[in-house]
Amino acid sequence: MALDRTGNGYLVDPTIWSLDIMHEMAKEDDITLTDSMVMQIEKAREYFDENSKVPPIRTFSKYVGIDKKILFKEWLTGPMKPITKYGGMPQPTGCV
Repeated sequence: MALDRTGNGYLVDPTIWSLDIMHEMAKEDDITLTDSMVMQIEKAREYFDENSKVPPIRTFSKYVGIDKKILFKEWLTGPMKPITKYGGMPQPTGCV
């Protein structure tokens, strides 16, 4: 299944997002999502649904109860961009 994605890998139509789409996106990017990563994506979607915005990393770290350093180590990059990408949310702007 070829997904319609932006140049940065985000869904062109985020309304099609589902757990299956999330896993397909990760597969296309050659990423294996751990259970912890999936939980973080689901929590980020929960935060986004409640607040209509992507949380900054400091806020998200407190929201999920995981130290920022662990999040960075787990994602190997800034965690909010892949979390929002695979979560079907808008691409964060600024320092996340």
